[in-house]
Amino acid sequence: MTDSYKIFPVGFVRKKGQTTKIEIQKKFRPALLGLDQFSHIHVIYWFHENDTPQQRSMLQVHPRNDKRNPLTGVFATHSPVRPNLVALTTCRIVAIRENMIEIDRIDANDGTPVIDIKSYNSKNEAGPPFRIPEWARIGNESC
Repeated sequence: MTDSYKIFPVGFVRKKGQTTKIEIQKKFRPALLGLDQFSHIHVIYWFHENDTPQQRSMLQVHPRNDKRNPLTGVFATHSPVRPNLVALTTCRIVAIRENMIEIDRIDANDGTPVIDIKSYNSKNEAGPPFRIPEWARIGNESC
């Protein structure tokens, strides 16, 4: 078993005003074929701005950086600090033009490296009933 793996960006988050897009590197443009038939995608990206030994060693946080929320293990949150800085967000596709996927929103900064995209298919996703803690129900923000 390998102790480390090589991951590289397939694209980058681009935010300008109210518009959010994922710019796919041109060499990966053929991978977009058929994606326009889906309404949503899973975007997997790298929390590159938190890539320090200190941030990677944090295993518990107050969700949403709010001390009123209980101290919680990072595996139970969407915190940008974690052992591996992989993030996942489900996004609605607004449009796909050339190598740009316009999406409704994402909890990532402009320039964030996207490491993969997967089509959202409700038949492959876990179905109800769902259970989430009270602190995760507050607002529409990421947990």
